[in-house]
Amino acid sequence: MAPNAEQVKYATRAEMERAVEMIRHTIGEDTVSIEDEIIRAHGYSEWSTINIDRLPVAVVFPSSTEQVSQIAKICHEYRVPMIPYSGASSVEGHFSAPFGGVSVDFCNMNKVLEVYAEDMNIVVQPSVSWMDLNDQIKHTNLFFPIDPGPSAQIGGMIGTNCSGTNAVRYGTMKDWVVNLTVVLSDGTVLKTRRRPRKSSAGYNLNALFVDSEGTLGLVTEATLKLATIPEENGVAVVTFPTIKKAASMATDVIRKSVTVGAVEILDDVLMSVINKMGATSRKWAGVPTLFFKFSGTKASVADSIQQVKQIAERHGADDFQYESDPIKQKALWSARKEALWSMLALRESDGHVWSTDVAVPLSRVAELIDQSKEDLQGLGLFVSVLGHIGDGNFHETIIFEDMDRQKVEDCVHKMVHRALDMNGTCTGEHGIGIGKKDYLLKEVGSVPIEVMRAIKGSLDPKWLMNPGKIFDFA
Repeated sequence: MAPNAEQVKYATRAEMERAVEMIRHTIGEDTVSIEDEIIRAHGYSEWSTINIDRLPVAVVFPSSTEQVSQIAKICHEYRVPMIPYSGASSVEGHFSAPFGGVSVDFCNMNKVLEVYAEDMNIVVQPSVSWMDLNDQIKHTNLFFPIDPGPSAQIGGMIGTNCSGTNAVRYGTMKDWVVNLTVVLSDGTVLKTRRRPRKSSAGYNLNALFVDSEGTLGLVTEATLKLATIPEENGVAVVTFPTIKKAASMATDVIRKSVTVGAVEILDDVLMSVINKMGATSRKWAGVPTLFFKFSGTKASVADSIQQVKQIAERHGADDFQYESDPIKQKALWSARKEALWSMLALRESDGHVWSTDVAVPLSRVAELIDQSKEDLQGLGLFVSVLGHIGDGNFHETIIFEDMDRQKVEDCVHKMVHRALDMNGTCTGEHGIGIGKKDYLLKEVGSVPIEVMRAIKGSLDPKWLMNPGKIFDFA
C-alpha cells in the first residue's frame, strides 16, 4: 500500500539546503541557482489555473542522464522532492513545489541525439521543442506530428500525454513513443525497451511513464516515431451562425470517416481576436468558425475537400473558403495556433488567466460546447472557447480579476462536472496536476487511484517525484 501523510516525511529547509550544496559540489557550481527571480519562475506561472505560495529552494540544471541520476541519489538520501521543468507551458500547477525541494530544469538537455531516417524514428532529450525538432529534420521528408502549444517541449509532452491539432489523424503522445530513458527516485536509470516500432515483450513501461506528470521518474531521453510529410496539404475555413451548428458539423465529418488532418473550432471571440491582431491578410467574420487541415495525396485531399464542403452545406454553413497556397496555409494555421496567445495579448489588465479543457464522446460534443459557451457569456468577462473538436476535446479560456475568481471557479466546475456526467473526462490533454485532483476521483473512482498510489509507492517509496500532483498520499 502507498504511504499515508504521517508516513511521508520530507527534509527540513536546512536539510534541503545541505542537499543543494551537495549537488553543487557533485555536478558543478554553475548547475545550481538559488536566485529569487529564477526560483519564482520555476514555481509560479501566470498561465496556470492554480498557484501556491511555496517555491522550490533551488533550481538545478543538469546536462546529462548521469547528472540527473546524481541529483536523484542526493535528493533520495536527504528526502528532497524533485520537480521536473521543461517548456513551462502547463496550466494545472504541474511545476509547483508544495513541499519545497528542487526544480530540475532540463534546458541544457535540448539536443536531437540521433536521427534514424530509414527506421522513421528519432532520439531526443526532454527540452527539445517539437517545432525545433521538425525544423531540424525537414530535409529527411519526415516530421513529428504531435503539435500542442508552440512553446511545448518533449519532456512535458510525455508527462501529460499531450495531443494538439493533429490528434484526430495522428493520435496523442503515447502513440509516438518508442522508448524512454528514465531516472527513478533513487537515481536508478531505466530504459523502457529497445527501438522497434512495436513490441509485446513484458509490461508496457512506456504507458506507465507517459501521462504520469513526472510523479514516477524523470525522463532524460525519448525515442519517438516519425511520419512521412504528406504530398499535398490544404486548409479550409468554414463559418457558422452558431457554435452548436459548427460543432455538429465537425462531429458529422468525423462520424462519416472523411479523411482530415485536423478539425479545430474557434468561437466568435477568438475570430475577432485574430482580426484585431492582424494575424492574416484576410478579415474574418467574427462568428464561430471551423478550421480544417487536409493532408495526403492530391487525389485524396481533393476528395476530402469536396466531402467536407457538402457536409458543411447540409449543416447551414455561412461560408466555405479553401486555401491551397502553402504560404497562405501556414498563415491561416498560424492564426489558429496563436489564437490563445493573441487573446492574452489583448487583455486590458494584468488579470489572471484560467485555461482548462475537457473531452466527451463525439455524440455529446455539440451539446456541451453550446451549454458551456452560454455559461461563459453569463460571466460578463473576456472569455473564449476553442478546441480539437475532432476528438471531442475543447478548451475554455477566461481572463479575470481577483474579485471574479469565485464565479469563474463555479463556471469551470460546472463545465467539468457536466462533461463527467456525459461520460467524458476532466482533462483531454492538460493533465491533472494540482488543479484537477478532486475531479479525477469523481472520474475514475477510488480503486483506480489506489492502484496508481501503489504503483507510485513501488517506484518512489519516499514520494519524492513531483509530489502533490495527480493525487495525494491518502
